[in-house]
Amino acid sequence: MKQKTLLATAIAAALVLQTWSVAAQDAAPAQADQAKSLETVTVTGSRIRSVDVETSQPVFTMDRAAIQATGLTNVNDILARMPSAGTPDITPQDTLSSGADVGGRYVNIRNLGSQRTLVLVNGRRWSTSLSGLTDLSTIPVSMIDRIDVLKDGASSIYGSDAIGGVVNIITKEKFDGSEASVYYGQNGKGDGETQNYDFTWGHTTEKNSIIIGASYQNTDPMWNSKRDETSYAQGPRHPNAGLGLGPWGRVVDPTTGDQYVINHGSTATNDLSNYHLYDSSSTADKYNTQKDMTFRAGSKLKNLYVQDRYKLTDNITLRGAASYSTRDTSSQLAGYPFQSGVADDPVLISGQNAYNPFPGQDVEFFRRTVEMPRVTDANSKLAHIDLGAEGYFQFLNHDWSWDAGFTYDANKIKLQTTGNIYLPNARAALGPTTIVNGQVACASAADRAAGCVPWNILAGPGGTPQSVWNYVNYVGTDRQASYTSDWSANVSGGLFDLPAGTVNLAVGLEHRGEKGDFRPDAADSAGLTTNLASAPTTGAYNTNEAYAELDVPVLRDLPGAQELGLNVASRYSHYSNFGSTTNNKYSFRWRPFADLLVRGTFAEGFRAPTISDMFGGTGQSFETFLDPCDSKFGAAASNAGVRAACSAAGVPANYRQIDQTGAQITSSAGGQTPVAFLSGSNPNLQPETSITRTLGLVYSPHQIEGLDFTVDYYNVYVKNIITSVVASDIVNLCYIQNDPSYCGRFTRTPTATSNLAAGSINSLNESLTNLGTLKTEGYDVGIHYRLPETAFGRFRIASDSTYLTKYETVSGPGATPVDHVGFMTSNTSLFGEEGMYRLRSNLQLDWDFREFGASWTVRYYSGLKDKCYTATVECNMPTYTNPALDGYGVSQKGSVAFNDAQFRYTAPWKGTFSVGVNNIFNKKGPYYYAVTTSGTGSSPYNPAFDIDRYFYVSYNQKF
Repeated sequence: MKQKTLLATAIAAALVLQTWSVAAQDAAPAQADQAKSLETVTVTGSRIRSVDVETSQPVFTMDRAAIQATGLTNVNDILARMPSAGTPDITPQDTLSSGADVGGRYVNIRNLGSQRTLVLVNGRRWSTSLSGLTDLSTIPVSMIDRIDVLKDGASSIYGSDAIGGVVNIITKEKFDGSEASVYYGQNGKGDGETQNYDFTWGHTTEKNSIIIGASYQNTDPMWNSKRDETSYAQGPRHPNAGLGLGPWGRVVDPTTGDQYVINHGSTATNDLSNYHLYDSSSTADKYNTQKDMTFRAGSKLKNLYVQDRYKLTDNITLRGAASYSTRDTSSQLAGYPFQSGVADDPVLISGQNAYNPFPGQDVEFFRRTVEMPRVTDANSKLAHIDLGAEGYFQFLNHDWSWDAGFTYDANKIKLQTTGNIYLPNARAALGPTTIVNGQVACASAADRAAGCVPWNILAGPGGTPQSVWNYVNYVGTDRQASYTSDWSANVSGGLFDLPAGTVNLAVGLEHRGEKGDFRPDAADSAGLTTNLASAPTTGAYNTNEAYAELDVPVLRDLPGAQELGLNVASRYSHYSNFGSTTNNKYSFRWRPFADLLVRGTFAEGFRAPTISDMFGGTGQSFETFLDPCDSKFGAAASNAGVRAACSAAGVPANYRQIDQTGAQITSSAGGQTPVAFLSGSNPNLQPETSITRTLGLVYSPHQIEGLDFTVDYYNVYVKNIITSVVASDIVNLCYIQNDPSYCGRFTRTPTATSNLAAGSINSLNESLTNLGTLKTEGYDVGIHYRLPETAFGRFRIASDSTYLTKYETVSGPGATPVDHVGFMTSNTSLFGEEGMYRLRSNLQLDWDFREFGASWTVRYYSGLKDKCYTATVECNMPTYTNPALDGYGVSQKGSVAFNDAQFRYTAPWKGTFSVGVNNIFNKKGPYYYAVTTSGTGSSPYNPAFDIDRYFYVSYNQKF
């Protein structure tokens, strides 16, 4: 990418402006200089230390009191309450998601994706996974002093990933004494119990400050079956919708292709008179898999954190920090929908098996193994080390600060999954049988010696003994490791004085190395189990970077310009895997009079492809999509050009798409493919790039002390998005957009099979590419008022809102831009299940009086347009053109507000009691049918909403 020289030009211009400056004053004594330096702070989004925390950039800050007032114990939950935050890409509710990142806690600013939000701790990068996600659960909450959220691009300062924003978690710097906290919370339904314990000890002397913190949190799982909102695939209004393959096995007549189901209660599977024909329109032989799943995974978190600062000299301080954290999570899926499939070597019931109702003929079958649910246990371990030094010195008659340091992260994740089927053993158990000692046994002596037990797979629930489940069950183990080493050095200070103030400069260097690997279970990778197959990942890259930031005060204390300043920053980055990129940022701050600050930024940003993006092995997934060639719901039903293209591809004129249950799809929502599609990496990926513009003001009227009003406009444009082109986009680009490059990504079966109609897609490749753009814009509005102290105590009112005006995506060349604002969206290539609320707002009233305190918070979400359940059911706007949901007709769902309350009491012995209720009125949000089960396993309920009333109590003791 081209070199840019605007920063050098700005520096040269600043040197010319030096003629404005007055004669430099004699340097003050060293002690005074040091004291002045120590009064300055580094604000998130800038490397220049300043005494003024109001900058040209929109930074939202939560102090420790505000964090505790939420009643939440996880950083990600706290940040998700911000109006500018969206639902993270992966949440503890994502039961059906797979991979090493599942179980972690993430943050998503501006709905741009968790991988486009940079997470820092004390201004330095925290560990990321192979896919570029930062697990916030590895950061000990007990050590947090405050959280800064920079809501604009900052790649010129921090480098890659800072597109949506930056979360900078600031830990306690000094602490003297001890502090212990106990927390207990529970949902109104009696589940989701959370226990949290933490202890902090610190000691501060004139030269040294040490802090040690430890925490433990245990959160019990929540189950779909516990509440109506999550018990059904399409919600409690439609309890029979979305039912799937059940434990009553189906067998295929090898002559006619008819499917038979054993009569419920019968186990005599070798007699066809005990069967009845399977009726796909009936619910009698179907099963509700929702009730077998966890709604939210259980987890256990352990953190140990040590931090020390030692004053080596008056001007030099050594610092060091180390932390170790472990996370254990567990989630459960329903048993596997086992079927013969379309593989070259399908699993069949042998014609010589005693339980076969068609003796002498190998037969195909379908059966969900509900007695053996799939359980995934994830263990993550992170070790973090941060060593460095910092200090002050005099240069050019101005104060300068410097720091240099090294950070190292090692993150290891182990995934263990039970409940999948080991296919060689399943083949043996369904293979030929014989009689041994009067009992049916596997015919092969070698198989019997290996533990083979015949499987009466058609017998229905209760018909399979535990010995069979033990024999066919497979325990798969995946392992992932990622390592980051980061060397950095920064220096900043004053160059010279202008009449308006000091021209300040910050420069720095950074060298970062990233490496990692993913080792999937060997049997899974070889296709020997029913688990999704994936290939190994291994890769590494390094980057060398240099940045400079210049801050120029132009005017001060003039009519109409109490302050006018400019800030320019640029960062050059050279990556070993794709080359170089330079990103600039330009900011201004203008204070026309003392009460008003006007600010604005223009920032270039980028996100480098991750190790997983570039070096990841292929994986499998079962995608939900609509085939354009479907003759009833696809584009072929109304578009002659699409019909012709489908016909040329060998698709029959009356082709109907089949879903995973073997039934024809029933709506334009399409269905989940019965065969696994492939996804994978791309070593030729280029970085995503972005442009962020902000313009805002801060108004603090001197007539009303304690009142602050802020409004910031933001506009973010992201292009060259790294995305796995999802199945729906691939087939639409091929048939509707007439792009032949995508037609080669899939194949169709020429003849019908047991689970696919002739012409069905039987393979599809969703490998990554740089494709598509995203534009989002809106306004952040904040009103904060700390009222004068009264006889009844101190009151504070805080209102923070985000008004979204645009969220426009373009999926590929020639595609029509789609604005998602006001829609519940799902399964796009840019985001998962996300409500694009036009307005999100938090309003908080806080009160303190002597030893008592209380707060009341209202969280508001505006209404969304949702996919109609059907054209006539739950469809209050049937004629509405629906670009965001690919069809016609929507159902407008109403707004919802959640109320939280907390009461506090501080006892004379330095103990603080807190009791609170989140969602105090047990408000239930509407159901959204655009949210699919491939994201949460609980499709109708919005993943951003509270699922229940939540009670908690806590006690904090200072010593």
